[in-house]
Amino acid sequence: MRGRKLVEDTLARKNTGPNPFWLGNPADETKILYWTNLGLSSEEMNKAKTGGVLHTQISGKHDIDLALATGSDMVWFTPEIDAFSWKHPEGKPMWDTTPGDDIQSLSQPGVFSEAESISDIEAFGWPDPDNLCLESTFGNVKAAHEKGLAVFGGMWCPFFHTVSDLFGMENYFMKMYDCPEVVLEVTERIVDFYLETNKRCLDKMSGLLSAGFFGNDLGSQRSPLISIESFKTFILPYIKKIVAQIKSYDLPVVLHCCGAISELIPFFIDAGIDALHPIQAAAVGMEPHKLQEEFGKDLVFIGGVDTQDLLPFGSVQQVDEKVKELTSIFGPNYIVSPSHEALLPNVGLEKVLAMSKAAKAILPPMSFS
Repeated sequence: MRGRKLVEDTLARKNTGPNPFWLGNPADETKILYWTNLGLSSEEMNKAKTGGVLHTQISGKHDIDLALATGSDMVWFTPEIDAFSWKHPEGKPMWDTTPGDDIQSLSQPGVFSEAESISDIEAFGWPDPDNLCLESTFGNVKAAHEKGLAVFGGMWCPFFHTVSDLFGMENYFMKMYDCPEVVLEVTERIVDFYLETNKRCLDKMSGLLSAGFFGNDLGSQRSPLISIESFKTFILPYIKKIVAQIKSYDLPVVLHCCGAISELIPFFIDAGIDALHPIQAAAVGMEPHKLQEEFGKDLVFIGGVDTQDLLPFGSVQQVDEKVKELTSIFGPNYIVSPSHEALLPNVGLEKVLAMSKAAKAILPPMSFS
């Protein structure tokens, strides 16, 4: 068994067979490398780029071919990395956070860096949901579904990152204390946009999706980026809104959240998150056995195969051993995948194929009693 049923059984915590495998969504340069090594065509790669918020700026049916060639049981499509989905009449991006400039760093001041009152944000060119065109993304989702793959989808809804870019991360964190009403108003407007565009997306595609998938990276290597109290005020209410919307379509909800976030996981569970990605196991407090012991009864885990050291520098045998270790810890209701979806070119195709092969081995669960 492989593909959509394997993934959906796993998300429903009913899997008794091999573990599903997800390749992730590699960086553009990595896709070219893998396609070349597999003898696939990369012609579509040259057609368009989105300039979006994610490492991978190109998305299309070639990702389905790559999934099938590597034994990946699923793919991920979102309008936010589809070059044909955003149709602004003046060619502006969805979020023009630093007009005229590219974002060079997280702390770079954004358009609201000096905002101190709600009136200071009124003149911003807030995006119009009517500029969203879903036909291209829908075509990709439909094609993947017809191939028997599970599809994760919906809007990516990275509101934490969008707010951060609009203020600049340091300004954002300080304004949580200095101008909380401004931060909340900006966040509310951003999330309202995402809820409307996600509704349109899910109205059109939910019947073809295996899960709604959205992402906000809230952790550093050592801890959450903000205090628990700030998280509960400025982040958690909006996560709950997005989760409730996805649940209304009878879809399981998968959250992408990098870093040392073990302190946040109980809040995610209470919010209704069904699965957590990408399990950055090298971060503090994210040890797989600890996560499974504390949260395994409530969450399906996706990821955990280290992209910081193991996949770039380890051997194929070490990758095989790590995957088998992870499947023995998490059990069958776990999706084998890299600890970050955007694999870089220093991860050779042979490591990906080793993950895929090892995922299909069935091992008894490891005991930590």
